[in-house]
Amino acid sequence: MLAEITFVPSGSSMVIIDHTYVSDEMREKGTGSKLVASVVDEMRQQGKKIMPLCPFAKAEFERHKEYEDVLHKKD
Repeated sequence: MLAEITFVPSGSSMVIIDHTYVSDEMREKGTGSKLVASVVDEMRQQGKKIMPLCPFAKAEFERHKEYEDVLHKKD
């Protein structure tokens, strides 16, 4: 496997990104960032929020303020 991102539904309006993996040969090519961006795009289309529990995804959300519209905010 070269790369993967997994996310699971949490209720009807949110998903949790729980895992991101990028092989050594795919690192430094922006692969992980592209995986997170693809989930962000998909959830925007579906009108869902994202809780990034995976450390990499969480860091991506911190780096990309433009993802804030799909970030699940704790009350």
